[in-house]
Amino acid sequence: MTSPDPQALRPRLPSPLQPVDDERFTRHGVRLVLKRDDLIHPALPGNKWRKLAPNLRAATEAGDRALLTFGGAYSNHLRATAAAGRLLGFTTIGVVRGDELAGAPLNWSLARCVADGMELHFVDRATYRRASDPEVLAALHERFGAFRLIPEGGSNALAAQGCTELGRELRGQADTVAVACGTGGTLAGLAAGLGPGQRALGIPVLKGGSPHFLHGTVADLQRAAFGDVRGDWTLAEDFHCGGYARRTPELDAFADAFEERHGLPVERVYVAKLLLALATLAERGAFPPGSTVAAVVTGTI
Repeated sequence: MTSPDPQALRPRLPSPLQPVDDERFTRHGVRLVLKRDDLIHPALPGNKWRKLAPNLRAATEAGDRALLTFGGAYSNHLRATAAAGRLLGFTTIGVVRGDELAGAPLNWSLARCVADGMELHFVDRATYRRASDPEVLAALHERFGAFRLIPEGGSNALAAQGCTELGRELRGQADTVAVACGTGGTLAGLAAGLGPGQRALGIPVLKGGSPHFLHGTVADLQRAAFGDVRGDWTLAEDFHCGGYARRTPELDAFADAFEERHGLPVERVYVAKLLLALATLAERGAFPPGSTVAAVVTGTI
């Protein structure tokens, strides 16, 4: 018998904080620690737990039993939502970017969604970009009936509020707390939850269509969640390595070396770019000697 309460999944909170002795940081007098949000829950790791849990509670309170959300062909968010549906008894619908995928063999990520009970609906890229338009949503309601809408990446006001606990768990633990950013919800909540004198640093993994494209999104999420822009936060936008899920030889070499040195597998889409950015910034003197930098591990490593 499933329970719609996310706490029934017994998340590991607060997530562990793991010091890492890495000479790329220590030679500059900087201490690196990993905030292991990937260990919160095996099916809903990292920021996926923190962002989904408040949305799932709101769905339960409203009596909604179906969840509809959006994502690409390899979306971590789609997989997490599908897993939450299986574990907690929600019906799940995933709107997938790319109608050319319909009828093609499913990749491992989408196959996992289907195995967890998610119904997939493929749309063309133009329609996907209009996902929030009333006519697109009306068509989805006509097809699937009643559902609770969760945006792409799970980033909305509830998600940002859920991520404030991440900041609270890190109060007094680091001078700078860095997180890889997709849709901005984790950074919005993290920054709001940190204490005085701490700063949050976001590392976008997508290549924006205009300079500083994510800054306005994070600010808007904070206004929706908290009424105003909160916390000391900035973005370092030069580490996307060409765009979402793009990789470079430098990124792969860095991740391989980190894995070998520390015995920790490094997730490539988010975590590798985060750690490479921090090592590069440490080399540039961005962190004062004697300071502690916390890297939030949002993907399974």
